[in-house]
Amino acid sequence: MEKMICRKRILIVEDDTALANGLCRALTSSDMEAECVGTLHESKNYIKKNLPDLVLLDVNLPDGNGFDYLRELKSSHSFPVILLTANDMESDIVSGLEMGADDYITKPFSLAILRARINTRLRKIDAMENIQENMNEKTVVDQYVFDFKNMEFYWKEERVELSKTEQKLLRIFVENQGITLSRADLVDRIWTDGAEYVEENALSVTIKRLRDKLHANAYIKTVYGIGYMWVKL
Repeated sequence: MEKMICRKRILIVEDDTALANGLCRALTSSDMEAECVGTLHESKNYIKKNLPDLVLLDVNLPDGNGFDYLRELKSSHSFPVILLTANDMESDIVSGLEMGADDYITKPFSLAILRARINTRLRKIDAMENIQENMNEKTVVDQYVFDFKNMEFYWKEERVELSKTEQKLLRIFVENQGITLSRADLVDRIWTDGAEYVEENALSVTIKRLRDKLHANAYIKTVYGIGYMWVKL
């Protein structure tokens, strides 16, 4: 079966409107979708609803320090962050990398170099996903054993039958333990078959079935007003 190619989602956090819009246009392509926001507040609201594959983060923003926000992002998310900075002082670059930045680029910069840096990070993500998909090792979470490759799932050594949709949902939860996932993002990532319409309660029904089948009320937590989380107990 041919693997579906999903467009990578890039979030640009940059308060220079002209630069941000230019980057959005330059980075948007058949395999990449770029969106821009101008403040940390807008960025936080965006990430609550949509998980990007990569963030371009300006370190100087009108409502806060980019370095502090970088530390916050890295404490709760796994996507790569590339810093955009007008300051090429070695101490700032080192500080950013030590706080978890995956790369940095100083202004002014070449779009070709920026694209190359982004593509390098995205290729690493794809490589890791391919490795995980091809691994035959079972995922053990407390009293659960999940074998996604062979589609075998166990709770306290009891075999549990899951539908393909429930398997997709479970895999997203297991790969993002401790992270709140918005309803919109879960719907986008689960129902990727091109369907134009998904019933409003489809996700709620799938969540309930997964909870019941896995006896996972303590693990699958509803984050009211946002979405759901697989809690690390």
